[in-house]
Amino acid sequence: MATKTTYGARDHARAQEGTRAEAMPVVPARDWPAPPCEAGHLVWAETVTGGGYTHKVLARGTELRLTDLRGDACAHLLLYVADRPWERLNVADTVKVQWNAYLREGRLLLSDQGRVLASVVADTSGRHDALCGTSTLVRNTERYGDGTPQSPSPAGRELFKLAAAKNGLEPRDLPPSLSFFQSVEVREDGTLDFTGSAGPGADVTLRAEQDVTVLIANVPHPADPRPEYVSTSLEVLAWRAAPTAPGDPLWDATPEGRRAFLNTAEFLAARGLA
Repeated sequence: MATKTTYGARDHARAQEGTRAEAMPVVPARDWPAPPCEAGHLVWAETVTGGGYTHKVLARGTELRLTDLRGDACAHLLLYVADRPWERLNVADTVKVQWNAYLREGRLLLSDQGRVLASVVADTSGRHDALCGTSTLVRNTERYGDGTPQSPSPAGRELFKLAAAKNGLEPRDLPPSLSFFQSVEVREDGTLDFTGSAGPGADVTLRAEQDVTVLIANVPHPADPRPEYVSTSLEVLAWRAAPTAPGDPLWDATPEGRRAFLNTAEFLAARGLA
């Protein structure tokens, strides 16, 4: 075998340079075949396989587009302020402050400090979830026989642990997550009805309103009733843009949202960041 020696293994590894796989990050991102913006502005380009995860630190104003390529992706998302990760996505406040449990274009993703971490600026899916969180090791082991990260059926929380560790975070730093591209609806009796995805090609675009650390796990929704572990590829693209500013319709869409933006602006101004 060519790889039975160190030199052979080195030569084999070097021969892979430039090879493109179906699911992988593209470095530099500007080499992505069809950027959604000016070529030089793309800062993140990756396809995440079903059962995979990814992470990145994004600057304030960056726009992040997630695309469900084949109709069975489910992007579980966590956000942290990049240099102060104790301020992080608070799903309960995201729902409570905006008087709405359903994520759509125009919704804000809030921290427990009453500030905006990201805003939803475009959405062709409409199938997202702020109620159920992601899957766990125990639950996946019960359903699929295994939930460890290296198994054929990794749990979302286990993948989040790996992504968190690569950003200096610990398991205790993992709050409930949001899910994009798979949804549930609340019935009159309070039970949840799994409504699935909007189909292949649906996308959602988020705008970072602070410097944020993004963690994504692409695994089946915990309420998905199918007995098989079904999870397909997720496209992740991000490009440089500008944060939401006063005068933008999103800034003044609701009194609650305006206050969250003002809280964010005041905090950034005090630190000399805006």
